[in-house]
Amino acid sequence: MDSQVLVALALSLVGGLSTSLGALFVILNEAPNLKMLGLLQGFAAGLMLSISFLDLAHNAINSIGFLKANLWFFGGVIFFAIIANFIPEPSLAPSSDVKSKKKGGDEGGKDTLKKHRRQVLFSGIVTAIGISLHNFPEGMAVFLGSMKGLRVGVNLALAIALHNIPEGVAVALPVYFATQSKWQAFKLATLSGFAEPLGVIIVAYLFPSSLNPEILEGLLGAVGGVMAFLTLHEMLPLAFDYAGQKQAIKAVFLGMAFMSASLYFLEISLPAEMSL
Repeated sequence: MDSQVLVALALSLVGGLSTSLGALFVILNEAPNLKMLGLLQGFAAGLMLSISFLDLAHNAINSIGFLKANLWFFGGVIFFAIIANFIPEPSLAPSSDVKSKKKGGDEGGKDTLKKHRRQVLFSGIVTAIGISLHNFPEGMAVFLGSMKGLRVGVNLALAIALHNIPEGVAVALPVYFATQSKWQAFKLATLSGFAEPLGVIIVAYLFPSSLNPEILEGLLGAVGGVMAFLTLHEMLPLAFDYAGQKQAIKAVFLGMAFMSASLYFLEISLPAEMSL
């Protein structure tokens, strides 16, 4: 297997397996701190926006021109907007709701509790399927970024990994409530993350390593559009809901500053023979 594919596969595994961290957050804590999740989501949103506009879109404009870069960028936005219409929205049920549902089940009898748990389990499975579909193009993005250079691939993987932790919570929370099984919650959240390396494997056979540089820059511009849409459509609303608007905005700019620093650090620290 080509070394670029192996690097992309390793990076996508880091991002995909971060859903397992989200699951651990659920099963090790009776009451997940949703405010902390909101701040984490805001921080990840800052990373993603920095990558989208200051790195991917910027490089595409410099390489293939303003018009072509914008066509690719907004093509990525439209592509992911269409996909988003078919993906179920993940939700994080507050722990107070879970407790009240348990009490309601006790009062209404075992049959009501069993029925409710089946419904919650179904919602968790649907969320896992949706997140798997959602993670698949993220794996494609990591692969295309790795083709451009290690810096782009590493930064995309880092941002996506942070973004995937709350997604792991979104899967594990309803499954844990419905099954009372820590293993089932952890297993389903982890499996939903494996769609990301699967995306790398499939796209590796669709795009040759000797891809035309102009097409590669255009595809990376489209990835920037996908990341921007994902950030504004999903990540920022969740950050606002769980951390509050003021705190979430601070986390966004902190994430952007962190990404800018990491871009500089990687540029000066990587060996000269490694492509950036």
